[in-house]
Amino acid sequence: MDFSLSPEERQIRDTVRSFVEKEVMPLEPEVLRNEREGRPPLEPGVLRDLREKARRSGLWGIDTPEEYGGADLGPIMSAIITMELRRTFVPFTFGGSADNILFAGAEEQKARYLIPVIEGERRSCFAITEPGAGSDARNIRTRAVRDGGEWVINGEKTFITNGHEADFAMVFAQAEGYGVTCFLVDREMGWTSEPIPTMGEWGPASLVFQDVRVPEENVLGELGGGFELAMRWIGQGRYRIPAMAVGAAERLLQMAIDYAKIRKSMGQPIAEYQAIQWMIADSQVEIEAAKWLTLYAAWRVQQGMDARHAISIAKLDGAVMANKVVDRVLQIHGGMGYTKELPIERWYRELRVMRIFEGTDEIQRRTIARNLLKGHVRLGGIGE
Repeated sequence: MDFSLSPEERQIRDTVRSFVEKEVMPLEPEVLRNEREGRPPLEPGVLRDLREKARRSGLWGIDTPEEYGGADLGPIMSAIITMELRRTFVPFTFGGSADNILFAGAEEQKARYLIPVIEGERRSCFAITEPGAGSDARNIRTRAVRDGGEWVINGEKTFITNGHEADFAMVFAQAEGYGVTCFLVDREMGWTSEPIPTMGEWGPASLVFQDVRVPEENVLGELGGGFELAMRWIGQGRYRIPAMAVGAAERLLQMAIDYAKIRKSMGQPIAEYQAIQWMIADSQVEIEAAKWLTLYAAWRVQQGMDARHAISIAKLDGAVMANKVVDRVLQIHGGMGYTKELPIERWYRELRVMRIFEGTDEIQRRTIARNLLKGHVRLGGIGE
């Protein structure tokens, strides 16, 4: 097992880091100002220009197969690039990517959904969570009933990322006679959405399906094969969440280090006090641990190994770590950290959701414990 990066991979990482520092981070004051005034973080034109710059830099389609015009850098580089991107709170991601389960579509579905998403012409959302079915995906109540050559969908989805902006949804419903099935449902087919206000800047939405008619050809994959697709979607990208946590925590810790050197109390910089030093040291240790757990999980995905247990460990540790680090960083900044003049309070609110979405802390602990108690994994099994 070798975690070292090749010269080419290091160059890509450094290119991403430079792009984030030079092109993305300078937009942070604008994001804070717009959010204080109740406007979107960035104007669409600004995001479009950023993506064009990224495309010219070769930073496009990081996870997309080469046959679709992407770079296909693999899970490890995807995790590293996510860490670099999340050193800033500017809502920017490199384009040219699509939900992995869209690649399971028929050729006609790929032409209508996959390719336009890769090209940035369409936006999708993954609609599985319901008011009564979050982590328990098998308890889905949304129903799909066949009527001639169509399926009629009724139900409600909630906390759907991009749900208010997407023009089509990958909807998971109980198909009569088959079980959980995934349907590609265009907004123009009749579903509606409402934003859900949250304590952070994550903007999920509720989706309502009332007698929405979907043609047979819009079934993604096999009838009754929705649960497998859902687990593939969730498992493929869940290691990116702790990667996001690592990136944000590293940036926050650097802010704490810089501030501790210049903020004086009782005649000396607070960096000289053991209480501050221990908070900084503990944060560094926890960040490094989360980073390597994340890279190990991504490595298992890249090797085609069963990565579910490793991903649960990384997700749990990364989410908890980020919340501890941001709390310490706010404490080090004192009253200034609590104000909206600095982005720390924003990060404080934003990072809290990591312990909830894509599988709560409790679900991760349940998964880890179950795997150990049932013998699905064993202690000391690294490298297997």
